[in-house]
Amino acid sequence: MACEQEAAKPKQPVQVVKTQEVKVLDEAKIKAQTTEKQQLAKLDAIFQKTTVALLKARPLSATAFGVSEVDAGGYFNDRLERFSPKAEADLRAELAEYAKQLKQMKFSDPKVDENRQVMASIARYYSGEPNFAIGYIDSWMGQSAFVVNQINGPAIDIPGTLVNNHAINNLKDAEDYLTRLAQFDQVIGSVNQKVLADAEKNWIPPKVIIGGALNFLQGFTNVKPAEHSLVSGFKAKVDKLELAGDKKAMLLNKATQLVSEVVYPAYQELTKTMQSLSDKGRPESGIWAQPNGAAYYADAVRQLGDTDMAPDQIHEIGLTEVARITKEMDAILSANGYQEGTVGERMARLNDEPRFLYADSDEGRQQLLDDLNAQIAEINERMPEQFATKPPYEVEVRRIPVERQDGAPGGQYTNPSLDGSQPGVYWINLRDMKANPKFDLKTLTYHEANPGHHWQIALNMAQDDLPLLRRLAPYNAYVEGWALYSELVAWEMGMYENDPFGDLGRLKAELFRAVRLVVDTGLHAKKWTREEAIKYMAETTGTAQSDVVAEIERYMTWPGQALGYKLGMLNLVAQREKARKAFGDKFDIKEFHDLILLGGAVPMSVLNKKIDKWIESK
Repeated sequence: MACEQEAAKPKQPVQVVKTQEVKVLDEAKIKAQTTEKQQLAKLDAIFQKTTVALLKARPLSATAFGVSEVDAGGYFNDRLERFSPKAEADLRAELAEYAKQLKQMKFSDPKVDENRQVMASIARYYSGEPNFAIGYIDSWMGQSAFVVNQINGPAIDIPGTLVNNHAINNLKDAEDYLTRLAQFDQVIGSVNQKVLADAEKNWIPPKVIIGGALNFLQGFTNVKPAEHSLVSGFKAKVDKLELAGDKKAMLLNKATQLVSEVVYPAYQELTKTMQSLSDKGRPESGIWAQPNGAAYYADAVRQLGDTDMAPDQIHEIGLTEVARITKEMDAILSANGYQEGTVGERMARLNDEPRFLYADSDEGRQQLLDDLNAQIAEINERMPEQFATKPPYEVEVRRIPVERQDGAPGGQYTNPSLDGSQPGVYWINLRDMKANPKFDLKTLTYHEANPGHHWQIALNMAQDDLPLLRRLAPYNAYVEGWALYSELVAWEMGMYENDPFGDLGRLKAELFRAVRLVVDTGLHAKKWTREEAIKYMAETTGTAQSDVVAEIERYMTWPGQALGYKLGMLNLVAQREKARKAFGDKFDIKEFHDLILLGGAVPMSVLNKKIDKWIESK
């Protein structure tokens, strides 16, 4: 027994030490867990503050997205944004601070840290380049160079979004709409202030951009108030309400009065301001001519092109891609009997053939819209071949409103609301029917609807486990790169089989995006004139002159945006080939597409790392 006691003695202090060690370890673990929870709570709080800061400053965007009052900082359906120098400076400073805080944090959980990294990038995107207080923060473009221009900006976007996205399901909704109309003097007045403040810094748009803006502004007030879309759109919605006839008449009369007495005077005042700047408008076409414009373009290339490449490198990539695609088009043209002249000249002749044109009439325009809907239905039947996950939102085809069509692109897309009450919309510009030859339309449909913008954006919005702004993130190279990549995917699916002219339309669209690399860098870095850019694009692509002019003036207004399509697509194709090579016969295209789409829009650097980890994990 004594021996047993002696043998037991050394064990007791060892056991005590172990208990103390476990206790210390437990306390350290609890402390670490507590710290992590606090950090996660802080992270979520910054996410929410970032979301509220942006949506509180852009209440009409909150309406369009269909967000909650919590995310928008309170009730928003009766408010409109302000764009005064102070309002813009306050928004940008707040977002820049959140970007800074997020950048300084770090998390071991890869998913959490990806959220942090992407949200930091989003906050930086919306805060703009810190050395440039010019322009305004757009909920899609981020920092936009000119608050008034021919293609977008508050004066164009606010009326359009109000008509298209302000739902009127009851009397309160109708009264909110009228409350918003009553604020147009303040909204457009704040735009006026921003234009003048930028002009004082010698930041003035090119003369041709001011001219395009004036065309819109003058046309906006050229119709009788009762016939304006702000009234007619309101009437169409109010007519569906179960209200007494005299109540409906009162609402309609109030809307007409507000357009006449508030909206029109505000736009007329802005028109006078832009007219006063017309003579001061720059003769140069590129952003390089603005104060410190080269630095502005460098940031636009980083943000919208999502690349660290220099403009000269991008320009050369564009020229190389132009040569490759032109060669492919030449082969198809020659095989179909079109052998004389350059590819651009042959495409221009093709564009004149009656068999490829819709009638320039109401009937012709309706036939075009019917054909687009048929193309969407056809591709939808084939989508399961390449895609495992289907978005829950519908898409509609609509014509770009006549009052906007002169400065608008050939096609564009607007997202659905989060609750699904508003569908995604594929907009088509029907100002010039010659600009919409039949052989172009398949590709435009695949780009704007499925598997392009609608499929990607609708899936992005459906990822409710992501922070809200990540579900809405408009990363240009990712979003536009995906849409251009989708055109290639449709070809790989056989959607152009036995349709050589449709395939020419696809290659023409890809050529168009390669040309964008050349002309965007040409305008903004190589000091090309507008006329040089128009000549190059028209001769290279054979596109209708009206479309080419609108495109070049678009690039003049949005420096860097045109780079995202081809640069984004090239990266997606390279990543797919890397994965295909790594997996061989086991490569699953559906899994690859889910990997890209279900994580939401992200900077390409984040996406590429995610693909690398996916490959390693397999």
